[in-house]
Amino acid sequence: MKERKIKKLPIGIDDFEKLRQDEFYYIDKTGMIQDLLENWGEINLFTRPRRFGKSLNMSMLKSFFDISGNEEIFKGLKIAEEAELCRQYMGRYPVISLSLKGVNGIDFKSAYTMLCSVVGKEALRFQFLAESGRLTDRERKLYEQLVKVGGQGEELFLMKQSTLEESLQTLSMLLEKHYGQKAILLIDEYDVPLAKAFDQGYYDEMIILIRNFLGQALKTNPSLKFAVLTGCMRISKESIFTGLNNLSVYTVFDAEYDEYFGFTDQDVTEMLEYYGLSDKYNEIREWYDGYQFGNRGVYCPWDVLNYCRKLCADRNAKPQNYWSNTSGNDVIRHFIHQAGTALIKREIEQLVAGETIVKEIQELTYRDMYRSADNIFSVLLAAGYLTKRGESDGKTVGLAIPNREIREIYTEQIMAYFKEGVKENRETLKRFCVALESGNAEEVESYFQEYLKKTISIRDTFVRKHLKENFYHGILIGILGCLDGWFVSSNKEAGDGYSDIVLESADGEAGIIIEIKYAHDGDLEKGCEEAAASSTPNPKANLHCHPSKSLDRPFKIHYNYAWITG
Repeated sequence: MKERKIKKLPIGIDDFEKLRQDEFYYIDKTGMIQDLLENWGEINLFTRPRRFGKSLNMSMLKSFFDISGNEEIFKGLKIAEEAELCRQYMGRYPVISLSLKGVNGIDFKSAYTMLCSVVGKEALRFQFLAESGRLTDRERKLYEQLVKVGGQGEELFLMKQSTLEESLQTLSMLLEKHYGQKAILLIDEYDVPLAKAFDQGYYDEMIILIRNFLGQALKTNPSLKFAVLTGCMRISKESIFTGLNNLSVYTVFDAEYDEYFGFTDQDVTEMLEYYGLSDKYNEIREWYDGYQFGNRGVYCPWDVLNYCRKLCADRNAKPQNYWSNTSGNDVIRHFIHQAGTALIKREIEQLVAGETIVKEIQELTYRDMYRSADNIFSVLLAAGYLTKRGESDGKTVGLAIPNREIREIYTEQIMAYFKEGVKENRETLKRFCVALESGNAEEVESYFQEYLKKTISIRDTFVRKHLKENFYHGILIGILGCLDGWFVSSNKEAGDGYSDIVLESADGEAGIIIEIKYAHDGDLEKGCEEAAASSTPNPKANLHCHPSKSLDRPFKIHYNYAWITG
């Protein structure tokens, strides 16, 4: 019996034709084509977080509609079952396909150059236009202006700004003239140039360019059959789409197309079964599920695919945070730094605890993103750091952290914020260390509680017991950096187990052991006794165990410390 050939996992593959021809595993999203044609919209904008398959879907649309497309790659897929629809639309249109994700210059000139290059390279796909007998001499010269991009330094040839702004309209007109068929326009990640411009300080120049660039292509383009755009945000207040009465916008709130971006539970179940990983379902669900698009629960495809690849190589591989490797997580840092007010701090704590908060979501410009804490909630939703829960009433919506992976990003940023606070509160924390060194349990408790009131608490409703302890472990390690003349080690081997924190004096004459315990049943005394038992490496050690009082916070913390005399 011939052994079944296992398909490769498509990590980072967003070229639909390559994915199909080179036998990568594909979760069929071609039903989007049928929905797009049956629910006709001349201009369609899909907003989704990054890493949810926007680029692959755009490549799929290009492969389906493009005159030069390969019909064979759709065999066996859902759309191929719609014979009449395929006969009418498959391979029937000239398609202009651009991705703006690479337009990320450090200044306006470099970004302008990148945009010229993107347009010029796409125009080069249609080199036959330079000699097309269906175009006039003047029209062929218009085409030459689109592809005359190149050179270096002072010899760099770029389109004039008016030519660039009209380029997509011009190319659509030339293609219609050549083929006798209106063009389809696909623009992936349309808002990336604006995001980069905002970060680098040339936003005003870029917003004018993009407004005119898209306006000419979408508003005054009689050669356009229809257009599809994707991005993270709908930037409506900058007048980019003003006057587009035919614009259909599909956000994470809309039920239409909700299953085509991201993996559904059925998608994941079938893929795990295919690779013999069904026993890993619960782990994958805990770490990478939890998004809600429209009425559909959705997993992040990037994370699921990466973890499945690890599991195929090592069945004992543990889930990892793949998301944070693809972004600087700046929006989380901005959010955490808003925690100076009691309300925002409490809302952050609720979110990290796995709870839902209710907020009004707004359509923003990049200028507005960080002007208030309330605005940041809208950005967090658009970027995938929050997801909606339940139904919106039209004004407000429930928001929550989607899964364990994203929650870890929050906790990492909270700990980074805490470390900054350690520097600012160094004198107070030195007093904590002195009290610890002198064995004054009451002062240790008092200083620690006082400091915790200033921090963001990571609460217990979302994670397992050992992770609840880890938060306080991290805080103590940070504080103990203020303790002069002592060596601090974490999880050092001691006897049959490991002590959470061990401090040793420089002369080796004294030591302190700290064992952190979370009293799940609320019995602090019992928790401290367990801590004492687990942290005593020598029965003759002089161990002082002190239960903390209840903090004015969602957690109670329990610690013990020991002076070892021999």
